[in-house]
Amino acid sequence: MDDPDPPDPPGGARPPRAEALAAMLAAIDDDFARTAADTGLAAMPAPVRAAIAAVPRHRFVPAQAQARAYENRPLPIGHGQTISQPFIVALMTALLELQPQDRVLEIGSGCGYQAAVLAQEAAQVDSVEIVPELAERAAATLAGLGLARVRVHKGDGHAGWPAGAPYDKIIATAAAPTLPPAWVAQLAAGGRLVAPIGEREGLQTLVLLRKNPRGELQQQRTIAVRFVPLTGGAG
Repeated sequence: MDDPDPPDPPGGARPPRAEALAAMLAAIDDDFARTAADTGLAAMPAPVRAAIAAVPRHRFVPAQAQARAYENRPLPIGHGQTISQPFIVALMTALLELQPQDRVLEIGSGCGYQAAVLAQEAAQVDSVEIVPELAERAAATLAGLGLARVRVHKGDGHAGWPAGAPYDKIIATAAAPTLPPAWVAQLAAGGRLVAPIGEREGLQTLVLLRKNPRGELQQQRTIAVRFVPLTGGAG
């Protein structure tokens, strides 16, 4: 599990890591309020706040970025990839409306941070990562935190993860020009899918896709985002 914070010093002052986490949560709150008109979410839901607070973000960033681990911004993790901005992680998690019994597919493990947040609320997370080194590192970090609900798979995210389908919720942390058909096919009836859709360079749109019990699709566009491109496949 995570290294414990030192006890509070005399006078009630909180240790630096707790202060940094509190500041990060406050910044996320500000972003939820600022984007409410586009997302329909005026505040961070309590379960999402608890999940974000429970995951030690510093465990997922490289040593050279430790001092910035709790800033509300993306940070490089190597191989041309980033750990997502905490607000975006919180927003995408909130849009999924996770339930305790949910099985989730994540496209793009990266460092494993988003998967760790998902695992605080869902029953199981299958996470697919195309870069072998990142997949191995994410799996090791998640295992070190005791997050057995997450299974990291090496593979091309365009194909999803057919062996585990269907999934109650699907989330993508890399941008595709259009939704890969495999993702839609692997989403269970009544499920939700959240993904950045748009060109590889520049801004994309964070899209929420709902599949009703009859299998019909409804798409909602939310905010402009900037994600690394989905690689591999033909997407």
